[in-house]
Formats: sequence, structure tokens, C-alpha cells
Amino acid sequence: MAGGEGTRLRPLTSNQPKPMMPLVNRPMMEHIVTLLQRHGFDDIVVTVAFLANNIRSYFGDGSEFGVRMVYATEETPLGTAGSVRNAMDELDERFLVISGDVLTDIDVSEVMAFHHERGALATIGLTAVDNPLEFGIVITAEDGSIERFLEKPTWGQVFSDTVNNGIFVLEPEVFDYIPPGRPVDFSAEVFPALLAERKPLYGYVCDGYWEDVGTLDAYMRAHADALDGKVDVDVPGFRLEGGVWLGEGAVVDPGAEIVGPALVGGNSRVQAGARLGRHTVLGANVMVRAEADLERVVVHDKAYVGVGVQARGTVVGRSSDLRAGVRCEDGVVLGDETFVGEQAVLTAGVKVYPHKTVEAGAVVNSSLVWESRGTRSLFGRHGVAGLANVDVTPELASRVAMAYATTLRKGATVTTSRDSSRSARMLKRAVMAGLNAAGINVDDLEVAPVPVTRFQVRSQRSQGGISVRLVAGDAQSVVLRFFDDDGIDISTDLSRKIERLYYREDFRRVFPGEIGDIDFPPRSLEFYTASLMASFDAARVRAHGFKVVADYAYGTTSFVMPNVLAKLGTEVLAVNPYASTPGAIAFDRDTHAAGVGALVRSSGSELGVVIDPDGEHVSFIDDTGHVLTDLEATLAMVELVAATADDGCRIALPLTVSAEAERIARSHGAEVVWTKVASSALMEAALDGGLSLAASLDGGFVVPAFLPAFDAVAAFAKMLELLARTGTRLSKVVAMLPPTHVVRRAVRTPWEHKGAVMRTLVEEADHPVVLLDGVKVLHDDGWALALPDPEEPLTHVWAEAATGAEAERRADRYAERIGAMLA
Repeated sequence: MAGGEGTRLRPLTSNQPKPMMPLVNRPMMEHIVTLLQRHGFDDIVVTVAFLANNIRSYFGDGSEFGVRMVYATEETPLGTAGSVRNAMDELDERFLVISGDVLTDIDVSEVMAFHHERGALATIGLTAVDNPLEFGIVITAEDGSIERFLEKPTWGQVFSDTVNNGIFVLEPEVFDYIPPGRPVDFSAEVFPALLAERKPLYGYVCDGYWEDVGTLDAYMRAHADALDGKVDVDVPGFRLEGGVWLGEGAVVDPGAEIVGPALVGGNSRVQAGARLGRHTVLGANVMVRAEADLERVVVHDKAYVGVGVQARGTVVGRSSDLRAGVRCEDGVVLGDETFVGEQAVLTAGVKVYPHKTVEAGAVVNSSLVWESRGTRSLFGRHGVAGLANVDVTPELASRVAMAYATTLRKGATVTTSRDSSRSARMLKRAVMAGLNAAGINVDDLEVAPVPVTRFQVRSQRSQGGISVRLVAGDAQSVVLRFFDDDGIDISTDLSRKIERLYYREDFRRVFPGEIGDIDFPPRSLEFYTASLMASFDAARVRAHGFKVVADYAYGTTSFVMPNVLAKLGTEVLAVNPYASTPGAIAFDRDTHAAGVGALVRSSGSELGVVIDPDGEHVSFIDDTGHVLTDLEATLAMVELVAATADDGCRIALPLTVSAEAERIARSHGAEVVWTKVASSALMEAALDGGLSLAASLDGGFVVPAFLPAFDAVAAFAKMLELLARTGTRLSKVVAMLPPTHVVRRAVRTPWEHKGAVMRTLVEEADHPVVLLDGVKVLHDDGWALALPDPEEPLTHVWAEAATGAEAERRADRYAERIGAMLA
């Protein structure tokens, strides 16, 4: 009997039938099939209704399990007896009925033998339970003949503790008592009718374990009983001392702690510092990160448990994702594909239904059924990002590439590249397959920096580009970055279109003769270098003869810089001048910059640079070994560009840059064009033309004369040109810069309140307001900017003032005002 929906087990049964619910990493029904096969039953009829294909596709014809299986489908609910009658064509001899969604090791052979000895028409299996109120009580005589039924009794009617356990042995004549064409129940109609006609109806009190698994508490209890050995079931895996089972391919770090009994499923991984307490079960392909602490937790297949997660008495659905610091209290149940953001807290008894998102830092006190801010956006700030092989899988990479390809004309070309990591290599291959499947040709640069990829897209035959890379500062995560035919990040409108195509699976699939091709463009680095040299005064740099220290940070820029530096005639001390994934993963910008600063001082160099592994961001070190802050580097570049440019020079900067930048530019007759804070806004401004420079506050510089996108190598070359033209040293430029005092705060803001916070700030502003991006309030001696985060439940606050103390106070005042609005 496998037609039940298991409504009391929701949200776990929201998208799978109850018999397919995993119990110690095998579907409940598989345990029943194994029990039947062990007792000689080799011919099984399965009655199915809710999500029947899930059951059919798993068990097939039963041959894998040593039995023959056929299926009888209920198109409409027919009740327990009606569903058996629906399968009567297969039931022409004595047969046994058993639920496919219970956990039991009852000896069904003994039930059959009792039935035969008594010459019964029907025998009902009985089990003694502590609380019979939820079951139908059956009262029997000494010989086992049934005297009375009580369905769902009160305590005043409890004359026995033996209940119907859903195991019946029946003769085919029983079908005479099951009317066709309508719902019929054994306990409510058929057995009382047999009893009324004094037919041989018996009850057999079964020895052995039996658990209905009808509630979430019972589901947890069944796991504990299976691990404790209270029920004779097959627990998959190799049993170690202490009652710990390890599935095939499971990896447990010696630094992890497992307190048995516990089960680690096949190909799961438990990192050092993690702890699995008693009665914890991990499904297959589960990742448990360092410092996670799980006690009495059941985790279904393909889930991810982040660093420092704490959970007690919790069930985690298939493919769910719990990020760092999440806390789940007793009774929490997460449906399949639930995402729980960092530091979120789910209090006792909360149930989260499938595909829901819990915001980072949220405290959830009630169940999430419909209310949710919805599925997370596929695209984030820089593209499609997530944990490699968890969030961003080859399947996802291929499908999103097909969605992107569908927005392009058939036969178009897309340039692809990656960093040196294995994750990026694997996913880029999936991306290329998806592009080809949609009729798109690929120009593959293999391992290349992001700026070279952008240049190739912009200057050659490509109509777009995709680069796959590790996320900076997170070795476990990758990002798929998408570029348009200008080599800049795709627009928000295009990313939304790709997202719609992805979720609808509305991909273009071409005929075999139209499948895209793969090319490997020759001399792309040479073309990039030649074009860069032509975009500025390289002869002046060569004439100066700079001595520099350059740290390539183990990135792919190491393929580019030797060509560039050779053509600039510089004397170079190169640090980390080769691509290395472990080195790039361990990259710390401040540490590398401090090391270059020491080398600049000891070698007497005029300039030092640290180029990030992707080649987009740069740190400058002056001739004294001082590491410039990002704001200092931006202001220094503004000073040098404005001082050397012709009249009408325009420089694009985000709203968060100090107002001193505008004063510096004006002093040289230049103009600052203020943009939104997002990097894409700077690139779009650079694309429009008429700009001499664009700069962000994270070491990103755009030299529009060469490429309308961040390029650390171009920024380095531009700096050398500016220093050569002015004949000054960078330390003197920095010394001339005015003091600046800009501070930043972050205020946790629920998504549903972000709009109200912005509206209130505008309404309450007592100074001029700029509404280019967020709410920027202009004060006499500075400004304050409040900007909602596009990906996190946060509002960012920046403030500038004449002194550091006043800037701190101003930022605190605005943060407190936002907090008061949320109170």
C-alpha cells in the first residue's frame, strides 16, 4: 500500500510520496520490500496514487530487489480496501497486505501460518502500543477471533492496547465484500461486515518492532530505533566501533568527532572540527563544514551544512543549503531545496516548506509555508555565484549557458575563459557544452585574466563572453561572469531575461548539424598587449626607465605582465610570477601589499603593485614603501589624470568617494561624473565615451582609452605614464592629498522594510538630497549615504565629515535612525 500522501509529515512529503521518505538512507518502502523478500514473497503488487512515478522509477520491475513488482494506480482516492480491489486482477490467491510507509521487522511468515491454521478469511495483524488513541483498537478472544472494533476511541473506551498495524492476510473471497467504484475502507466497512456475518475473522498479535512513522516525531524516533538496533533493518554502510556506519566513499576528517550511533552516507564529507552527535544521519553526498555541531539531526541527500552550524533534533531536506552560523532548534524541519542564510536562527518547531529562502540573520519564529521573499535570484552582484558543485553544478552551468545562448542569434560566437582552479575547469567545460548545444560557437582562451577575456570579446568576432572563476576570498565558491558584446558585464535586463529562460527551461536546441564549434584563438595575449601599448605614451615610460616591484598574486595575469613590462623597458622584481590555484586561494591583499612595500624599500624601487589573481583590481605602493589605501589610490589617480589632461577632462566616480575628489578635479579644470555604487555603473559610464578615467573604491580602475572595464595591468601602465609625464614620485602626490574622513556602517534591514526606510529618510531629510543611488544627504561639511544592499538584508551607511570623530558620529546617527524605523 503506497498511495498515501503523508500529510502529517509535511514539508518532507510536499514533493515526494511518504513511502519514498528516506529512513537510515533507504526509502521506507525499500525496507518493507526487503522484509517481504526475506520471508519468501517474490510477487508484489504496489498500489500507487500520489507522485506514483517516483515509486515506479525507483523500484522498476523489482528485479533489482529480487522480486517481481507491478503497479495498480488509483486515479481517484479509493480507500484502503478500494485500492486493493483496484489490483484484484493480480490477486487470485491468498495474499498479504502491508503498508509501504511503516518501519517494521514483524515476522510476516508467522502471520501467514496463523491465518492458515485458523482457516481464516481475513487475519489482521495486531501490535501493542502505549497510546492507542490514534489507532483502531481490536479486541480478540483467546483463540484470536475478533470480537469488536473501536475506531479512534477515547480513553474511557480503551479496553485493549492492541491496534490494527495494517498487516492483513486475505483470501480472494474478500473482494465480495468490497463494492466497486467508490472509496471503501477495511477497518470502517469490510471487517465490520465480515464480523457481522460471522465470517472467520482473526487477529494475530505480532511480536517485533512496528512504527507507523506518521508524524515528524515518529520519523525521528524511527531513525533512533534503527541506529540503536531496536528494529532489524539493513543500515547501509560499513559499521565501525561505537555504532558508526560509513557509506561507500564517505570521508571523515580525523579531526572530526562522531558520537555513535550515527550514520554517514556514501560520498559525504565531514570536515575537521565538525561534531556529529548521537542519532545523527547524513544522507549521500552531504557536506558538513568545520565547527558544525549536529545532535539528533537527519540530513537528506545532497545537503550542505556550513561552518559553525548548530542543529538539534532537526530534519534537513534534500539539496538544502545551511550557510555559516545557522542555528536550528528542536523540532525544526526544512523541506527540500531550502536555503538558510548566514547566522539565521530557526526556533523550536519551525517548519520551512520546499524551495523557500530564509534571509541571513533572520530569526524565524513561525513556519514558512507561502510567506517568503521567494527563490533566490540566479544572478548576483557579479554573475551566477555559489558553492562549487553544491549551488553551481555542471548541470546548472550547462543550463544557464544554454539560456544565455538562447538570447544570441544561432551561429554567434562566445569567448570563454577560466582561472587555474579545478572547479573553474570543470564548470567551464559544462558552459561550453551548453553553448554548443544551443548552436553557439566558442572561442576558448582556456586560462586567462578577466580583462583579456573582455578585450577578446570587444575586439574580435565574439558577441559575448563567459568567464568562470573562484570567488575572491572563498575557495569553496565559484562565479560565472557574463559579458556583452562590448566586453562589459551584461545589463540587469539581460540577466533577468536569462533567468526567465533558465527557470522556464525555454532553451534553444539545435539539430546535430548546427551544434556549435570550439576554437582556440591564437595570439590573443599579443593582440591585447599591442593594443594596450597603443593606448598610452609607452615611449615616455621607456625613456624614464622605471624600477618596480610587481606581485602577480599567483594569478593568470602572470601570462600577460612579462610581455607588457618588456615593452615598457622597466626593471622589474617579479613576485609570485606564475599561476597557482593554492596560492591564489590563499591570496590576502593586505599581506601581499605589505610584502611588496618591504621589497620597494629594500630595492629602492619607484613603485610597487599587487595585482589580484583575476587581474581586475590593483594595490599601489609608493616609493617609500607606503601601501596606499583604495581611497588614496583613487584620489592620487584623480590628481595625476586631471593635472595632465586637456581641458574638458571627465572622471567617473561612485557616490561613496570622498567629496575631496571633486575639489581636486575642479582645481585642474576637470569634472567628476558621479555614478551609482555598482561596478557595472562605472563600466557603463566608461562605455558612453568622453571619460579619461573611472575608479571604484576597491582598487578597480578603468582606462576608457583602452577598455571600458576594470583592468589592473592597464591601471599600472597608466600610473607609470602619469608619473613619467609629471616627473614626480607617487609619495609626493600622496603627501599633497587633503585629509579625508569617510566611515561605513551596515544596518540589518528586512527586505520588506527597505523601501519604507528609504522613503522615510527622504521625507525626514533636513538638507539637500541626491537620489542617484540610495539616499545621499548633503551636509555643509560632508554627506551621508544610505543604500540598500541588493543581495543581503542590509542597509549600508557611509558618512563623510571634516573630522574622523564627526564622521563616526554622523554614520552612527544615520544607522540609529534606520534602526529606530525598524523597531
